[in-house]
Amino acid sequence: MELKEKVSKELEKIRPTLKGDGGDVKLIDVSEDGEVKVELQGSCRGCPFSQMTLKYSIEKQLKDKIPEVKKVTAV
Repeated sequence: MELKEKVSKELEKIRPTLKGDGGDVKLIDVSEDGEVKVELQGSCRGCPFSQMTLKYSIEKQLKDKIPEVKKVTAV
């Protein structure tokens, strides 16, 4: 399974939590060096806690489950 597919499957597990708060996340790109680019959507887009959600929820879970992931960036 390629890295982008692994990331996509893991984001599907995170998505219900975000949707519970009116938000969502869209996978934009996964680079060969392990950088994941996502777009925060819905209420996550303008939320003052979006960077915390990105780093301590999305990035942490992706890094824990997929060792190839080195960084998650919102675009």
